[in-house]
Amino acid sequence: MNIYMTTGTMGFMEKIKDQHADESILLMNGGGNTLLLHETNGKSIFQTPRKFEVVGSYGNLTEPGFFAMDNVAVTDEGKPIFEHQYKHLGEKLQNMPGFVAYRLLRPIGSDTYTLLTQWTERRLYDIWYNSPGNQLSDKTVFKDAGGATQHIFTSAPYTTHYKTPTEEV
Repeated sequence: MNIYMTTGTMGFMEKIKDQHADESILLMNGGGNTLLLHETNGKSIFQTPRKFEVVGSYGNLTEPGFFAMDNVAVTDEGKPIFEHQYKHLGEKLQNMPGFVAYRLLRPIGSDTYTLLTQWTERRLYDIWYNSPGNQLSDKTVFKDAGGATQHIFTSAPYTTHYKTPTEEV
């Protein structure tokens, strides 16, 4: 399974989505951007997408929803460690209030992984993200058996937030 993403104006993104109504495509807004996310076993319908292979999955991505994308640049040596740590995160989140779906996205053509979570609302995501058990904010996750930090990141991670448009928007 692959995920492809592209950005553009709301009108243009809506047009692309409407033209491919038979595909699994989500339209979302956030940070001044409109994004289309296409999940498929086939090829991308976008001309210049960001490309990812889904290596961890839980639940179905649906509309409506709130989406958080944690973007983490990982060294080549660190990729197996990172994937092992986060492949089954969705299963760990399944009983969290408001949690809907999860994808661990391995980048194709870059070094930046995306941990995509979907929630019913922002408030419930924030409760989880700020909780002590959230491993995305736990700096001790990447320690070796002797307690030394494993340096697997090439830059600071960042998070982007999106939500699917509703009738009120």
